[in-house]
Amino acid sequence: MGKVMVVDDAYSELQVMEAILRAAGHQVISYIDGEQLEDKIIAEQPDVVLLDIVMPKRSGYEILRGLRRDERTKQTRVVVVSSKNQESDRVWGLRQGADDYLPKPFSAEQLLTAIRRFVR
Repeated sequence: MGKVMVVDDAYSELQVMEAILRAAGHQVISYIDGEQLEDKIIAEQPDVVLLDIVMPKRSGYEILRGLRRDERTKQTRVVVVSSKNQESDRVWGLRQGADDYLPKPFSAEQLLTAIRRFVR
C-alpha cells in the first residue's frame, strides 16, 4: 500500500488517522507539527501528506505554500484535513496548492477515499 505522512497538532486526531490508515494497510509517519516538514518529506518520500491547517508556529497554509515553492517538494500530494469546513475554506485550501480538502470530522471511508486518489 501507500506511505502516508500525517501532520496534526492534535494527538487524538493523529491517533485516529493512524489507526484508520494502518488498518487499511498503509505505512504511516506522523508529526505533531510542521517544523522542518520540507526536509522530512524529502527524507521520507511519502505518497501523500495529510496536513492540518490550525497548528502552532506554522499554519498548514504556510507549510503548503512552502512545499509548493520548493522544487524538491512541489509535486508532493497534499490533502488538507481541517476543522475549517466552510466552502470558502475549501476553495482557499485548493488555491494554496492542496490536491484535496477533507473537512473534520470525517469517517474512515472519507479519509480512505481521499488518499486513494494518490496512493495505489
